[in-house]
Amino acid sequence: MTGYSAPHEWQAFAVAPTNLMDRLIRLIHREAEHAKAGRPARIIGKMNALSNQQMVDELYAASQAGVDIDLIVRGVCCLRPGVGGISERITVRSIVDRFLEHSRIYYFENGGEPELFISSADWMTRNLTRRIELLCPVFDKRLQQMLIQILQLSLRDNRKARLMLPNGLYETVQAGGREEHRSQFEAMDISSWKKLRN
Repeated sequence: MTGYSAPHEWQAFAVAPTNLMDRLIRLIHREAEHAKAGRPARIIGKMNALSNQQMVDELYAASQAGVDIDLIVRGVCCLRPGVGGISERITVRSIVDRFLEHSRIYYFENGGEPELFISSADWMTRNLTRRIELLCPVFDKRLQQMLIQILQLSLRDNRKARLMLPNGLYETVQAGGREEHRSQFEAMDISSWKKLRN
């Protein structure tokens, strides 16, 4: 993998620096096509950083095509959500809590037939074009449901989550009298996973 051998032709995996970025862009384009055709179209991405300009531009274009996009980006995010005519359908939240998370989960609605991926790669130039990274599809339905639940926990976090505003600043998510949700601690509650393991 690090020498002079020819790149391997993977059937399910996408591997950087050869084809991982191209695969992600095709998945984003597919969501845009679903949205234009009136089919369900949504992207949820959980990662540590989003700074690659091409990926930012592709997400902007998908938003303008009608794709709903929720990004959970713990650290650096160069995309501005909620900007009129550009990123109105995009939300960005950061969750920094007790544990330093490194999970990358990518969800594509795919017209009602969701596809989920786990990955070692953030959406940064160095991850997508200069290092060996892996994007792996998850086929098992129970594992897919577990990943979806992790994403849902993150999206409803109102204890440690901060929402990015169109100007790039963040504001703390307030429970506002609603039930409080702290995603990391709820994910550690083993009882909540029992129904998924059966």
